[in-house]
Amino acid sequence: MAENIKVPTMAEYMAEGKKPEVLFWVGCSGSFDDRAKKITKAFVRLLDKANVDFAVLGTEESCTGDPAKRAGNEFLYQMQAVGNIEVLNGYEIKKIVTTCPHCFNIIKNEYPGLGGNYEVMHHTTFLKSLLEEGRLTVEGGKFKGKRITFHDPCYLGRGNDIYEAPRDLLKKLEVELVEMKRCKTNAMCCGAGGAQMFKEPEPGKEEVNVARTEQAIEVKPEVIAAGCPFCNTMMTDGVKAKNKEGAIEVMDIAEMIANAEDL
Repeated sequence: MAENIKVPTMAEYMAEGKKPEVLFWVGCSGSFDDRAKKITKAFVRLLDKANVDFAVLGTEESCTGDPAKRAGNEFLYQMQAVGNIEVLNGYEIKKIVTTCPHCFNIIKNEYPGLGGNYEVMHHTTFLKSLLEEGRLTVEGGKFKGKRITFHDPCYLGRGNDIYEAPRDLLKKLEVELVEMKRCKTNAMCCGAGGAQMFKEPEPGKEEVNVARTEQAIEVKPEVIAAGCPFCNTMMTDGVKAKNKEGAIEVMDIAEMIANAEDL
């Protein structure tokens, strides 16, 4: 279990005069949300299995500023971003991997404008590279033959044109991958983007996450696979709203791989 895996901080690495292969940017959700912590632990187990030399910032990691920026508070965003960039540059970080598409998108595309230039990877892309390098093996295990549909996170798919890496990982699990009508470039938001995660929905006929979950239920999946902690929360709430708890699971791809391997 991840509880037994030693996760070093950058400060500890620097004290020993070493540098990790990659910095794992955990993100607010992966640090504080009980459900998202399970995704963090699953990904750490996979990194450990692949013998990836990684570190985290620990208490030196702050929010990327994505929610502030999307909510229109540019001043707060720049304060948060500049603080993070100072820490990252102080450690001479070159490569970052994160399980959150919001963190991935803003560090990759918007931090360079403030002096933060890094190679940034979403965890599905990073896991795929580990597979291709032969450092990680994935077998079907308990998901073999199960009907799975993948919900494209906005900041991964339409925001950064990453559609195939998560699907390639699912295919390695030997699942029956069924696509929703609205997928890939035509996918629909889970309802949490643009800082909507942190406010009540506006008046309307139906909540966005419920509408998106209905689209997933149409293809009769056993598991809705996700690649974002926000999407995971919204789709889980959608499953509860449709009284499908127990019938449909919502899982991050990292969790599925770790579970298939019984890590």
